[in-house]
Amino acid sequence: MKTLRPYLIWFAVAVLLTLGAILGMQWVRDHPEHIPGARFEIAHPWGWATNRKLAALTSDDSACFAAFDRAEAGYLRRPAIGTGACRASQRMILTGDHLVPTMRPAGAAPSCAVTAAMALWTRDVVQPLAQKYFGQRVVELENLGSYNCRKIAGEQAQSQHSTANAIDISAFALADGTRISLINDWAPGDKRSEFLHEVRDESCGLFSTLLSPDYNRAHADHFHLDMAARTAGWTVCR
Repeated sequence: MKTLRPYLIWFAVAVLLTLGAILGMQWVRDHPEHIPGARFEIAHPWGWATNRKLAALTSDDSACFAAFDRAEAGYLRRPAIGTGACRASQRMILTGDHLVPTMRPAGAAPSCAVTAAMALWTRDVVQPLAQKYFGQRVVELENLGSYNCRKIAGEQAQSQHSTANAIDISAFALADGTRISLINDWAPGDKRSEFLHEVRDESCGLFSTLLSPDYNRAHADHFHLDMAARTAGWTVCR
C-alpha cells in the first residue's frame, strides 16, 4: 500500500489540475470581456480588457466596423478626411438611438472606436445613473464636436480630435425635457451635479482619456472623451 501512495497522490493532483484547467477554460469562454485576445463585441459587458480592445480598434478600421455589423447597428460611415496626423478614416454616425442617445448636433461623426466606447458608456454608466437620479432615460447628448485638426492647447502633441478619436459632451437631455449641462450644473448643490460627477467617476477606465471641469478651465463646459492608444495601456480620468 505504501508503494501506491505516491501514485495516488500524483493521480489526485493530476485530477485537480485537469478540473482546474477545465473550469479555467469555461471561465474564459464565459468572460471574454476580461481576455485581451478575445474579439471585442458591443454586447459584452465592460471588463478588465475592454479599454485595451477599444484602443486597439483605433488602428483597425475593419475590425471596428465589423463589431457594429455583428451588433446589427445601423450607421453611416463618413468619408475619410485630412492627411498625415490629421487623417480621420473611422468617422461614423449611428442611424438610431438604440446604442447611443441622439446626438445634438447630429453631424459630429466621432471615430468608430469612440462610438463603440460611447455605446458601452451609455449602457453601463449614463442610462443606469439617469435612472438612479431622475427615474428616466437620457434621450439626447449635446456635443461640441469631434474632428478638429489641432494640437493640444499649450502642448506640441497632436490632439485626439485631429483624427476624430475624441468627442466633447456638453449636456444631457432627459426624456421629460430636463437639460443637465456641464457649464451650469457641475458645481455641487443638487442631484444634477451629483449625476454629472458620478458619470465622470464611473466612466474612469473605459475611455483612454476623460477630462472634466475639474481638470482645467478649458474643460469647464464639457467632458472630453477619447480612445487614445497608449503603449502602456494607461488611462487618464480627471
